[in-house]
Amino acid sequence: MTTMEFCTFTEPQQGATYDALLAHAQATEALGFTGWFRSDHYLRMGTHFDGLPGPTDAWTTLAGLARETTRIRLGTLVSSVTYRVPAILAIQVAQVDAMSGGRAELGLGTGWYRQEHEAYGIPFPERRFGLLEEQLAVITGLWSTPPGETFSFDGEHYRLVESPALPKPEQSPVPVIVGGNGPKRTPELAARFATEFNIGFQPVPVVAEALERVRAAADANGRGRDALRYSVAQPAVVGTDEAEFRRRAAAVGADPAKLRESALAGTVSEVVDRLGAYRELGADRVYLQTVDVADLDHLDLLAREVLPQLA
Repeated sequence: MTTMEFCTFTEPQQGATYDALLAHAQATEALGFTGWFRSDHYLRMGTHFDGLPGPTDAWTTLAGLARETTRIRLGTLVSSVTYRVPAILAIQVAQVDAMSGGRAELGLGTGWYRQEHEAYGIPFPERRFGLLEEQLAVITGLWSTPPGETFSFDGEHYRLVESPALPKPEQSPVPVIVGGNGPKRTPELAARFATEFNIGFQPVPVVAEALERVRAAADANGRGRDALRYSVAQPAVVGTDEAEFRRRAAAVGADPAKLRESALAGTVSEVVDRLGAYRELGADRVYLQTVDVADLDHLDLLAREVLPQLA
């Protein structure tokens, strides 16, 4: 039976100060979760939240948390290739890894939220898979270049000439997360570059198909399916009873019935059953999306009542 890890996953663009994120991360650590992850967005989504006090930068946040936590893994789910050139991102992640004593993880994706790009003047090309492929190649290439040697890259989107490929991260390799439900290119990129494949916000049958596609791609690539970790991300809205569940659903502007269709939502027993289904599929890490970062009692309930049943 697969041993599962549990990480909290936050959405700070919906409205959160650094201090609120710090309290959430420190509670995550104290309660025994494996890691604390955050989205990498600059604009709120939907109408339930006002977005105040405004966005926080993901890697700035993680740098701060690197010095104010001691054990939990810290990363993005996921950074967009449209925000940063790959060499700068490689430096940022390597620095957070050093600041945390080797606890950084990089989730990287194509990006999708056009409106935030327009709001902050960030270019948003129609075709972005080529950017993702080259960024993965550049970042992993910089990190894996032996000290004293240089790294060069000549692609369609990026060109590096005799880079000293510094600094090096503490970990070798830094975990790299690639996710999505694409039928071909996503599995291929995960098989080539990732240490973890993640599938988010999908019902159990879709998760099963996605995991199997990536396992097949890893086998075809020659790495073998056991070279990757397989993870699932889902909203978590849990109550000790129906009333508490509905109160938490209302706090994040979610319909209780729709949450129950695929999310980790409902009473403790319902959520344990859904997590058990993911474990049967071979998922060895779950990201619990907790949108209301001020609700630390929710984290306590998850740690006290849910996680021990999946240990």
